[in-house]
Amino acid sequence: MELRKTINNTLKICLSLMLGGMILYWMYRGFDFQQVKQVLLHDMNWTWMLLSFPFGILAQMFRGWRWRLTLDPLGEKPRTSTCVNSIFLSYAVSLIVPRVGEFARCGVLRRYDGVSFPKALGTVVTERAIDSALIMLITLLTIVFQFHVFTTFFDRTGTNIDTILSGFSATGYAVTAVCGIAVCILAWYIMRRFAVYNKVRTTVRGIWQGIMSIRNVKNAPLFVLFTLGIWASYFLHYYLTFFCFTGTSGLGMACALVTFIVGSIAVIVPTPNGAGPWHFAVKTMLILYGVADTDALNFVLIVHSVQTLLVVALGVYAWAALSMTKKKENFNQ
Repeated sequence: MELRKTINNTLKICLSLMLGGMILYWMYRGFDFQQVKQVLLHDMNWTWMLLSFPFGILAQMFRGWRWRLTLDPLGEKPRTSTCVNSIFLSYAVSLIVPRVGEFARCGVLRRYDGVSFPKALGTVVTERAIDSALIMLITLLTIVFQFHVFTTFFDRTGTNIDTILSGFSATGYAVTAVCGIAVCILAWYIMRRFAVYNKVRTTVRGIWQGIMSIRNVKNAPLFVLFTLGIWASYFLHYYLTFFCFTGTSGLGMACALVTFIVGSIAVIVPTPNGAGPWHFAVKTMLILYGVADTDALNFVLIVHSVQTLLVVALGVYAWAALSMTKKKENFNQ
C-alpha cells in the first residue's frame, strides 16, 4: 500500500514537472537566454521589484490571519505565528507537489497547536470557495470592460467554447449525468460496507463543520478586510513589476488587471507555481497590449522566477521558525 502511494505521488510530481516543462520548452525554444542576463544586470529596475516583495509577503500573512479567524468559531485557538508560518510553508511545499500545500498547512496546525485536521481542512475549502467567487466576480467585471482584448485572446489561442460544447449532444449530457449519479451511489454504498465508514463519516463531519464556520465568524468586517487585503496585495505584488521593464512600464492599470486575472486562472493547471501555463497566458495577453514578443518573454520569465524564489525563501524561513516553535502542552487551552 505504501509502495503504491509512493509511486502515485512520484507520478504526480513527474507529470506536473513534464507538463510545465513542455510548455516552457515550446515557448522558449530558440530563445536567446544571454539577453536575459543583460536585462537582469543592466536593463531592469530592481527598485520596483524590491518594492513588490512586501506585498507578496503581506498577501500570505493576510491569509494566515484570516485562517485563524475562521477557526475561532470551531473552538480552535491556534497561535497567529503558527498560522502564518503554515501558510508560508504550504506555498513552498506546493512548488514540489501542486496542491499538497493545503494539506501540509493543516498538518502543521495539527502538530504544533493540536487543531483538528478535518476542521482545518474544512475552513481551507471555505477559503478557496470564497477566493474563487471573488476572482470570478473580478474576472466578469474585467471581461466586461476589456471584452475586446479577451475576444482577441481566444481567437489567437484557438479557444472556442462552442467547439468544446459541440462535442456533447443532449444524449451525451444525459448519459454523463446518469454515470455521475451512479458513481456517487456506488461510492456511498462502498463506504457503508467498509469498516472505515465511521472514521470517514467523522472526518467528513469535521470538514463540514469547517466549511460552515464562516457563518459564525465573530468579526465579519475583519474577515472581509483580510480577504480584500489578500487579493489587493497579490495584485500589487504583480503590478509593481511592470515598472521594472521598459516594455511594460507604460502599460496602464487595465492591462495589469487583465493579465493578473488571466494568470490567476492559468495557475489552476497543476504545475509548480503555475510554471508554463502562467507564462503562456500572461505573455499572450501582454503581446495583445502591444508588448514585443521578446520583452513579453523576458517579463514572464524573470517575474515568475523571482517571485518563486520569494516563495522558497518564505518557506525556508517558516521551516526554521517552526523547528524552534514549542508545541502547545495543552491543546485545549
